Amino acid sequence: MAQDFERTITANIDASLADIRATSNSDDAIVGIRLANISASQIEADVAITDNSNTVVGYIIKNVPIPAGSSLELIDGGSKIVLQSGDKLRAKSNATNSMDVIVSAVDAIS
Repeated sequence: MAQDFERTITANIDASLADIRATSNSDDAIVGIRLANISASQIEADVAITDNSNTVVGYIIKNVPIPAGSSLELIDGGSKIVLQSGDKLRAKSNATNSMDVIVSAVDAIS
């Protein structure tokens, strides 16, 4: 059975949790998350899974420092994070318009 690979790019993330992978309508596998600091200063970033009421159910990473002009890959070595129906993947930075995020996923895993 063929799998549906998808990519989501969210630019200019700031200090409020922003959706980086919208509400899952099936079981999805997140196979890559890259956080890029696009500012001239170090930032601190959070990535969390929330439920459909935007309540954090778990952090993937919290307050991680990312130097200016650098990026951080959160999933490597074949690891995966599963989002179940209703889950959202959200991220924030501690500075305004300072981070871009790229998420790679397999939609509707079977």
